[in-house]
Amino acid sequence: MPRATLRDRLVSRLLKLPGEPGPFGVDRGVRIPLSDGVVLAAHHYRPAGTPAGTILVRGPYGLGAPFADLYARPYAARGYHVLFVSCRGTAGSGGDFDPMRTEKADGREVVAWLVGQSWFTGTFATIGPSYLGYTQWALLDDPPAEMAAAVITVGPHDFARHAWGNGAMNLDLVGWSDMMNRQPRTDNQPGLLRGQLAQILGGPARKRALQSVFTDLPLADAGERHYAGGARWFRDRVTRPDIDTDPYWAPMRHRPALDAVRIPILLHSGWQDLFLGQTYDQYLHLRERGLDVALTIGPWTHPEVIGKGAPILIPEALDWLAAKLNGHTLARRAPVRLQVTGTKQWRELAAWPPPTTDLALHPRPGGGLGEEPPSVEAGFTFDPADPTPAVGGPLLDGGGVVDDGALAARADVLAFTGEPLPAAVEVHGTPVVELAHRTDNPHADLFVRVSEVDADGRSHNVTEGYRRLDPARDSEPTRLTLLPVAHRFAAGSRIRLLIAGGCYPQFTRNLGTDENPGTGTKLVPARHHLTLGPSRLLLPIGETA
Repeated sequence: MPRATLRDRLVSRLLKLPGEPGPFGVDRGVRIPLSDGVVLAAHHYRPAGTPAGTILVRGPYGLGAPFADLYARPYAARGYHVLFVSCRGTAGSGGDFDPMRTEKADGREVVAWLVGQSWFTGTFATIGPSYLGYTQWALLDDPPAEMAAAVITVGPHDFARHAWGNGAMNLDLVGWSDMMNRQPRTDNQPGLLRGQLAQILGGPARKRALQSVFTDLPLADAGERHYAGGARWFRDRVTRPDIDTDPYWAPMRHRPALDAVRIPILLHSGWQDLFLGQTYDQYLHLRERGLDVALTIGPWTHPEVIGKGAPILIPEALDWLAAKLNGHTLARRAPVRLQVTGTKQWRELAAWPPPTTDLALHPRPGGGLGEEPPSVEAGFTFDPADPTPAVGGPLLDGGGVVDDGALAARADVLAFTGEPLPAAVEVHGTPVVELAHRTDNPHADLFVRVSEVDADGRSHNVTEGYRRLDPARDSEPTRLTLLPVAHRFAAGSRIRLLIAGGCYPQFTRNLGTDENPGTGTKLVPARHHLTLGPSRLLLPIGETA
């Protein structure tokens, strides 16, 4: 068997992996038959010498770079058998790709095939990010007896909740569907590489082409025109908002996995990741059950997790698997490891969030934020014909921490800014915004954001929340729980609260009518009224290290 290639040695150095990579072979022509006649394409990475264990990876993004270089080759070079499987209907696998709806059943059959192989080591672990993390939760809905550990990176357990969980459709679906629609249906590596390069080099042109999907109505028709017969799932996703009673969404929801799982799990996320809320819920639920769970959160967006985050997260994964599969001493010193944004500090904690005390800040007349004011009103108008834009935040593409000063200055946004802080303040956990709020149109949304304004007057987003109001249930006060955060507001900076009626195109704009969001065409503005006195921002303040 050959020595480790220059490619593997280079990746090992870039990712700061322990030890020198060892030799391994790759069987690229593996085919896994399913009971309905579909055959899945896979690669089997064979380590030299005595194997350290077996790892299963399943995803829809092809079997080559960059995922093979992050989630197959480094593990094979350190003694693991790795079975890397392409999901149904993607990259050489047969059948139709119906995203997230077949992964539980297909996963069970892949495991049955895996445990029957002569090289299988008796137990296996799973790894992978995003959709590759979702396939792990789908498998854990009914955990195989042979599954012994998992490393789930920015992986949701409930895609229905991601799609419509706050009442408005998450339109990351538009760009993701475009990417999947353009991906070659082959596991030929040169062909996949050409397709990936075309995706990268054609980025600006693709974004311009996608504008019609965001601007034309109805949304479902605009998407179908753009995808030209592909992405056949798009219409169902954007026209079926009732995730709790519509059986269409049931195969995508794996909340039971949080109670069924018994194995040690390492969770990875980023403070600007679009699945941060679900990763946080997973951690809390598994910790409350007393399971062996660890959590790492860095200052990353969704794409940055496999870019900037890889030199931290891949060594952590290798350490976790060596400990949980082979009994090695875990190098990780604490269950929780996170970077506090606003600093460069990484903290190691027994659990998170730590004990906190709520700091209540009230929006004040004239745009202030502080002690409770008189009960006066402020207002703004949301116009779906000119929706309030998404500026940074937990987006699939183009998000993260940005200067959001222009957003705060818009006429359809209320901005309330506090006085300079006399000392640094750290927020740990999930801030809450309570609003004494009403609209003249019952069909309306609320977007709230907490930002930090530095000493030079630049404003940057920290955390946010969104809700499509339910005319039948929402009443004063409206309570929004924001995304989890560990952030230090510096001494001399100011805390800012933004309130708006949309965040487009992160979420579908509220048309202002009772028409279906995917098929509606009529646009009606909504006037929002906010009573300042009882409205407030609650920040969970922890000890400042």
